[in-house]
Amino acid sequence: MFTLRSAEYDSYLVENWDTETLIIHLKEQNLKLDDDDFKILHNEKITGQTFLGLTKKELQGIGLKLDPVEVLLDEIKALKEKPILLVQKVLAKYSIDSNGTDTIPLFSLQTHKIQDSDKHLKYCIAAILVRLKNYGSLVVNSLKAIHNEYVMTILHITINITRDSTGEELSMKPEYDEYMGWVNFTIKKAENLICVTKDKPERYLEDDDDNDYLYGIVTTARDWHFLLYTLGKILQDSKLPFSIKFFEDTLNKESEEYKSLCNSVKKVLDVVVGLLKNRAYAEDDSSSKKKAKIEEYHSKNKHV
Repeated sequence: MFTLRSAEYDSYLVENWDTETLIIHLKEQNLKLDDDDFKILHNEKITGQTFLGLTKKELQGIGLKLDPVEVLLDEIKALKEKPILLVQKVLAKYSIDSNGTDTIPLFSLQTHKIQDSDKHLKYCIAAILVRLKNYGSLVVNSLKAIHNEYVMTILHITINITRDSTGEELSMKPEYDEYMGWVNFTIKKAENLICVTKDKPERYLEDDDDNDYLYGIVTTARDWHFLLYTLGKILQDSKLPFSIKFFEDTLNKESEEYKSLCNSVKKVLDVVVGLLKNRAYAEDDSSSKKKAKIEEYHSKNKHV
């Protein structure tokens, strides 16, 4: 089983923003900042992590005037007060400090190597470029429906690649979260393989099977976190997410941004297909085989 969730941006993800992403976000807020203000932030190479910790004295120290300083201080406060990621909420259910993910044990991802010439990869990139051309760069305040489109594009491609590789018939069921505005998904064969849910992904584990397990993804389309759930335990693949930058500059196929997009999308596809294949093959495993796999994960975790 496998769970995936489209999650909101918040201060945790702001810490992963580079300078360009931060400036795009600030421009989208219509804060009445001018080009001189953005130039200062650019020249100082202010990243999201640095931005969240800036004080009034530090903002003035880099040359910003009083009005821009007050506006930016309000924006810093607003970003810090945004709701925490679902992945952090989930941690509390496993008695893990919800103020960060550093304490979550690690597990080793099983990836599926996708070739650069793969027809599905090429289609995925082409579909993403069409959306970038029509919607523009994907930024923090882009409509949630647009974030969902990128997530769905990638998920559909992972299903097609997995189907070609294994011969397994997979399907995907969307579930709309009216409160959050995100779309959750369930990818399944005979039973659920990947479940996209807003709460308690462990509810998809079989109640009568202590050796059942599922994978999880928490994603905003830009950032992808991969998790492994067993009854009462949770592991993560990495302390930092896989990231895909959806910028208009990637429309130039000769640019470094285009190359970066292709590489980032390919890495995410490698992981999701690998997890799908692993869980699809395990669907028919006996309880003892599932138990052995879980013990192997926990054993490897000690050495990751």
